[in-house]
Amino acid sequence: MDEAVRKIAGVGLPGVILLIAMATTGFTGAAAITAALAMLGPGGMIGGIVFLGIIGLASDALAKYGLEALLKGVYLQRKSDGEPLSNLSREINSLPISLELKLIVKNAIGA
Repeated sequence: MDEAVRKIAGVGLPGVILLIAMATTGFTGAAAITAALAMLGPGGMIGGIVFLGIIGLASDALAKYGLEALLKGVYLQRKSDGEPLSNLSREINSLPISLELKLIVKNAIGA
């Protein structure tokens, strides 16, 4: 069941983004899809398709591991790459997440 939910989330978010982009174009049918894809990514329609694919991969990972685990992993990797803790801490403080999650991520990296 978890795998099914994860796959639906991975496909659902790019679909929602495409529908919103299509609604903003003012066109209908194939013209709306073409205009929306061209609007979404650099490089026209191909860039839009790539963008939606990346969003799908990101939402799949988010559904699989959860936001907390992904944030911890990203900031631990950046810490091991030599990024100063003061920079990481400042960046974590500016994220649009709850104070509790900010503290969890900061504790994970030792900031």
